[in-house]
Amino acid sequence: MYTYEEQILLSNCQLCPRECSVDRFAGGEGYCSSDAGMNIASICIHRGEEPVISGPDGICNIFFEGCNLRCIYCQNHEISRPGRTHIRSSYTLEDTLQRIENILSTGIKAVGFVSPSHVVPQVKAIIRGLHERGLKPIMIYNTNGYEKPEIVDSLDGLVDVYLPDYKYVTPAVAREFSDASDYPDIVLKALRRMYFQKGSKLLADDEGRAESGILIRHLVLPGYSEESIKVLRNIADELSPGVNISLMSQYHPNQSVKDQKELGRSLYRSEYETVTREMEKLGFRNGWLQDMNSNVNYRPDFSRGNPFE
Repeated sequence: MYTYEEQILLSNCQLCPRECSVDRFAGGEGYCSSDAGMNIASICIHRGEEPVISGPDGICNIFFEGCNLRCIYCQNHEISRPGRTHIRSSYTLEDTLQRIENILSTGIKAVGFVSPSHVVPQVKAIIRGLHERGLKPIMIYNTNGYEKPEIVDSLDGLVDVYLPDYKYVTPAVAREFSDASDYPDIVLKALRRMYFQKGSKLLADDEGRAESGILIRHLVLPGYSEESIKVLRNIADELSPGVNISLMSQYHPNQSVKDQKELGRSLYRSEYETVTREMEKLGFRNGWLQDMNSNVNYRPDFSRGNPFE
């Protein structure tokens, strides 16, 4: 299932910036609480991504359990946190490949790896397995951005579209909200490597489905529109205002933050519009905005076969 190099990585885990050095074959004792198995919570058709990612029919998304961040407002907290209530799946690689193949046989053209930073060997094994079956779907790497540059480099030629978050530029905010004060530095290094591989163009097929490129996501948080503006300025300065941006308004408070003054509420229209105006001022010309009622559409329930339906 794994190459020799991947076995070495998993036996002394250095996959993400946490560098826990745990033996993943011995269990899930690292920060992500994930072992050397597939660590898959759900494989399903998802139609809620950006139109260029979902395409006309949806995408086959693979939602991985565990995470190398602790975002206190995470919408996927059922599967992302240690002590998660979602029961660990028993997917084997063969089960995974068969489930994906069944979905692709319905006409779906793309496979998305959601929260893959801590399971890159598993991602590579899935990609190799699909290729061995003669399947060449568009591969979407949907990441929180907390990636080591050398790991991003290792994905060159395997990933078609990078779909990274860029959450914060202020270390104190990153520490408070995601337990990662080094996130601003780490994510920028990772984005530079993705940009080096793909450039600013997001290439799409005749049906508007992304085939190659990078699309950077940013979720505007209530009370933190200035942080969002700083993120956009950094992207413009460090990468290009020609890069594709998905500026999201879908924030919805979970139980962990319901008592907080700012994060305990939904985003105000005025906050989102402040950020969109700055986006236009900076010269961003490619990307997507969300309706203000989008926060009612992104509340997954991973106890269901399809968490989003």
